[in-house]
Amino acid sequence: MLHVIFFEPRIPGNTGAAIRLSANTGSMLHLVDPLFDMEDSKLRRAGLDYHDLANTRVHAAWEDCLTHIPGRIFAFTAQASRLYTDVDWRDDDALLFGPEPSGLPEEIMAHCRVADRIRIPMVEGNRSLNLANSAAVGLYEAWRALGFPGAR
Repeated sequence: MLHVIFFEPRIPGNTGAAIRLSANTGSMLHLVDPLFDMEDSKLRRAGLDYHDLANTRVHAAWEDCLTHIPGRIFAFTAQASRLYTDVDWRDDDALLFGPEPSGLPEEIMAHCRVADRIRIPMVEGNRSLNLANSAAVGLYEAWRALGFPGAR
């Protein structure tokens, strides 16, 4: 099973979209505190109807999250040279994304469990993609590389 980690997400709608993404790909979504109110109406509107179909876990801290990630962790950041399409994805890998709008802190990206930093290419001069869109781009590539296990 692939894993998606949202480290300290700030925008409920993005997390709601990630809940739907998790449900539709069979991946595990990990949310690392601190978060917004999980009862937020934007979260419910974006993902509530999929919440019972998704594998979602909230972790009180980064270190707690790591105990639930069996494989490699890839940090998505605009400050990387390696592309997400150049990874030889494995079925227990995790895709790590930082909070909007700041991205992942250096100490998280430098953690010994983070296998590499990777990026999604964009047009020169642009800052970043939407968090949920970035997760979808990365996760679908990893899932595709594995042959879409569990898909119909």
